[in-house]
Amino acid sequence: MKKSYPLSKVYGLLEAGPVVMVSTADKGRNNIMTMSWHTMIDFNPPLVGCVISDRNYTFDIIKKTRQCVINIPTEEIAAKAVACGNCSGRKIDKFAACGLTPVKAAAVKAPLIKECYASLECELADARLSGKYDLFIFKVVKAWVDTSKKNPRTIHHRGGEDFMIAGGTRKIRSGKA
Repeated sequence: MKKSYPLSKVYGLLEAGPVVMVSTADKGRNNIMTMSWHTMIDFNPPLVGCVISDRNYTFDIIKKTRQCVINIPTEEIAAKAVACGNCSGRKIDKFAACGLTPVKAAAVKAPLIKECYASLECELADARLSGKYDLFIFKVVKAWVDTSKKNPRTIHHRGGEDFMIAGGTRKIRSGKA
C-alpha cells in the first residue's frame, strides 16, 4: 500500500548517481566540492549536467576558468568526501585538510584526485542556465579510471547523513512484453 510521501524527501528517491568530487583550480590554488546533483546529458561527446549553487566557491571558479574535473570516490574515502562537502574552500585547502592528493590533469588545469576511482576532465560547454538554475553543462574531454577496481563501491547520497553503497553488477534480461 502506497502512502503520501513528503516532497522534501523526493530527492532521496531519484538520486541514484554517485557522489562526485568536483576539483577546480584558479591562480595556482586547488579546490574540491563534493556534490551529487548531476546527470548525463549526452553520450558522444559525453556531456554532464551539474547543479552547483552560486553560493559555493566552486561556482565562481568554474565561471572564471570554465574547467573542472569530476572525480568519483568510493567507499574507502567516503568520510573524506563528506568532509570536503562540509567545509568551504574559500577558507581552507581541502586537499591538505582531507588528506587527498592532487594529480596533474592532461587537458585541463584543475587537478585529478589520486584517491578517486575515476576522474573526468571537463570543459564548460554551456552555462546559460547557471544564472537561473545553477546548472552547468560540461563536456568530458579526457577520462581516467582505475581498472584494478572491477566493482567499485561508489557512494550515493540519499539525504542528510544517509548514503547507499553500490558495487555489484548484474545482467538483467527483459521478459516478454
